[in-house]
Amino acid sequence: MDGVDYDEFGLFHENAEEYGLPFERPPAVRRVRVEVAADRALSALVWGDGEPELVLLHGGAQNAHTWDTVALALDRPLVAIDLPGHGHSDGPGERPDGLLSAEGLAVDVAAAVRQLAPEAAAVVGMSLGGLTTIALTKVAPELVRKVILVDVVPGITGARAKHITDFVNGPPSFASLDELLDLTVQFNPTRAVSSLRRGILHNAEQQEDGTWVWRWARHRTPLSADPGTAAADDRSHLYDGLWASVSAVAVPLLLARGMRPDSVLGDEDEEELLRRLPSARVVHFAEAGHSIQGDMPLELAALIVDFVFRD
Repeated sequence: MDGVDYDEFGLFHENAEEYGLPFERPPAVRRVRVEVAADRALSALVWGDGEPELVLLHGGAQNAHTWDTVALALDRPLVAIDLPGHGHSDGPGERPDGLLSAEGLAVDVAAAVRQLAPEAAAVVGMSLGGLTTIALTKVAPELVRKVILVDVVPGITGARAKHITDFVNGPPSFASLDELLDLTVQFNPTRAVSSLRRGILHNAEQQEDGTWVWRWARHRTPLSADPGTAAADDRSHLYDGLWASVSAVAVPLLLARGMRPDSVLGDEDEEELLRRLPSARVVHFAEAGHSIQGDMPLELAALIVDFVFRD
């Protein structure tokens, strides 16, 4: 791997050191694959040995390892799933162009949750994972007891998400890991370089010719951006009807909203959520952008505990 020694379970000490978390021994984490259709499977990280208490769903162009620091801080049994076409999961199977509707994603996720975490107390979804969570409340409501949306509601405008779209629409391959890291540092100037390098190792892979590509579905199928934040192209219709699903949510729902300019939400989005679902709770993260799990992971973990296990 271009001189890179990568062990996906060997980097947790870096997460702990970066955020001052105790680390006496590596956590109990294993990767599993579960069949969701006759010819497709989803991959997931199972944390801990007990019955999983939480399901974590990442955003578009990410993977289950985006939750590593949050999972370490939570120190509870949980499952972090690679969405279809992301991480180590098989590609989507609903459409020939590789695209899935929110309900299509939710159908696959529901099949995985039924096998891995049927009694989970909550589903936490960031961006595309949040839209999938909303759809999951319709597709398999028995699997969703509480909902946490991380910096997403339906109907995000393309203009507000342009910085994400531009990054995802970057080069399809990179000559070296350093080249890939340089681009990622430019996109995430507030993050530690060591953190970004760790994230790349989890989210990219080296090809036989020595070049590097992202693991997400973009290098397998035509995915131009995180569908959780891209309404600028012709695929926004794949997420129609989600506001109606929000209005019908019958379980406690919380929105964690990043307040930095690189969030994709505005005040009008928060207001629309509360108009549609007056019982919803909103918590602002002043020092976080779109990826709150990366910008303020300890604070997000504390909020999850308070909302899911103490409220």
